[in-house]
Amino acid sequence: MIIVMKPNAAPQSIQAVVSYIEGNGLSVHLSRGEEVTIIGIVGDKSRLSAENLTVYKDVDRIMPVTESYKLANKKFHPEPTSVKVGCTVIGPDNLTVMAGPCAVETEDQLMTIARAVKESGATILRGGAYKPRTSPYSFQGLEEEGLRYMQEAARETGLATICEVVSTEAIEAAVKYVDMIQIGARNMQNFILLKEAGRSGLPVLLKRGLCATVEEWLNAAEYIMSEGNESVVLCERGIRTFETATRNTLDISAVPVMKERTHLPIIVDPSHSTGSYKYVPSMAKAAVACGADGLMIEVHNDPAHAMSDGPQSLTFAKFDKLTRELQPFCDIVGRAFRR
Repeated sequence: MIIVMKPNAAPQSIQAVVSYIEGNGLSVHLSRGEEVTIIGIVGDKSRLSAENLTVYKDVDRIMPVTESYKLANKKFHPEPTSVKVGCTVIGPDNLTVMAGPCAVETEDQLMTIARAVKESGATILRGGAYKPRTSPYSFQGLEEEGLRYMQEAARETGLATICEVVSTEAIEAAVKYVDMIQIGARNMQNFILLKEAGRSGLPVLLKRGLCATVEEWLNAAEYIMSEGNESVVLCERGIRTFETATRNTLDISAVPVMKERTHLPIIVDPSHSTGSYKYVPSMAKAAVACGADGLMIEVHNDPAHAMSDGPQSLTFAKFDKLTRELQPFCDIVGRAFRR
């Protein structure tokens, strides 16, 4: 349920409604626009009387919210959210590029890549220290050692950093080293991990599950936000379909759908979705054109010898060419992007 206050409602009128709601054991989410304030009610709304709410001064109307996700719902928060990550911001006015290797391999490798992606316009360094792989015999990551390398790269380059976490122990380690944590596709409905991520104090990137619907994805975000963490960014990384020409099927339509349903930023990962470096540039441009707030792109100094996902990684030259070619698309959709 949401309560829409009249334009320029007095602060004391808003507080009176909030006090009534909280006095009945429910939580309140306030969204203040330039003229209109929306009061979102989170909890068992059967405890409240809609008739009682209408008697409060400056209440304009009361609207039910049928979707199970509330905090992530655009009805609760009509204005788009911006999420601060280190010294950069993911939001509606700019295009944020996250780039780096699928897996952190050595300190020298990561530092080399960090310098190169920054030069080409990335503001967030991605790197995997914990790698949930399909095969138990594949490289699983350097874990905390890799996180330390991420921290050193950030100190030298000034880039913000993001790393995937796969357990509560990984979260406990990551908060000491990186600026943002990532919940991968395989863990999108690991509800215990989502709650821990919500309590971490760091911004969270939530990737869409392999077979997740939009509603399931948004409810996963709700788990994080229900722990008091509103700094959530969604990432479309392709879904599993019958098609085998690409690793996954990039659901580019998810971007405008999410823009309609949620205030949270959404970025696109053209690397994991396609599984091939050849398709990354075109899918990245399509993502920008349809309104994505950012891109997550895998870049490696030597893709042929990468320990993880080399075939989908761009070389430095290919990444630099792509970021140059993104500028016209950013201009068309009115987003700032500076190399």
